[in-house]
Amino acid sequence: MTDARLLERPPVPDRLPIPVVDNHCHLDIDREGAPARPIGEVIAQASAVGVDRLVQIGCDRGSAQWTVDAIDEHEQLLGGVAIHPNEAPGHAAAGELEEVLTEIEQHARHPRIRAIGETGLDYYRTGPEGVAAQQESFRAHIELAKRTGLALQIHDRDAHDDVLRILAEEGAPERTVLHCFSGDMAMARECVRRGYSLSFSGTVTFKNARPLRNALSVVPTEHLLVETDAPYLTPNPHRGQVNAPYLVPLTVRAMAATLNIAVPTLCTALSDNSEAVYGPW
Repeated sequence: MTDARLLERPPVPDRLPIPVVDNHCHLDIDREGAPARPIGEVIAQASAVGVDRLVQIGCDRGSAQWTVDAIDEHEQLLGGVAIHPNEAPGHAAAGELEEVLTEIEQHARHPRIRAIGETGLDYYRTGPEGVAAQQESFRAHIELAKRTGLALQIHDRDAHDDVLRILAEEGAPERTVLHCFSGDMAMARECVRRGYSLSFSGTVTFKNARPLRNALSVVPTEHLLVETDAPYLTPNPHRGQVNAPYLVPLTVRAMAATLNIAVPTLCTALSDNSEAVYGPW
């Protein structure tokens, strides 16, 4: 049975003064029985609060194709495609990892696909037996991003050291994004030193996220992006409900408070940074 709270829609926040980009969302995903909303409705509601551009992420075979179809239909969307690190061990065990990576490369040739991702490492959901396949897949995605000239979006869960090591070993693409950044201040400083972009989600608003806000506080605005990771990681005060791009203003305002800068200043930076990473919509 679906949790009734998942069927409740959080109220619409105040509109941002300058439009920004939701740099990472999954508009095709149903969350625990709560159905995905019509894409046109999602886009319109986000635009009404100043989130007028979205990056839709497809991270398995089905969602990659869905993403390509969606960006053909909706001009507000750009796309990213990859095989999620949690998917990689299964494909490797079936002897089909190379085949699915070839499919991702074919999708990446679409002119509105602007990122390879999300790829990376996830040691939370995949045990030690899956590490080799995840790392192989991650290295292949890095190479693909460089070969296609696209940005790289990285998923990093409980794998900070290996993510940074492999990026250094392979040579990161010019435009590299740490999606849903979850590291500490030292990692944030290292990512900035390397020229990466750090994307913050609703987790930065959580009451227990003081270390993450500390990390945010040392990131120059020219390295910042914002995202929902919808339908997950809903910002406070609606944690636990279904997330959607129209809730980005809650995260933007929390980021501005942490950085002690004006909301319009941060919005301008987030918009400019997004277009620097992904190109024009």
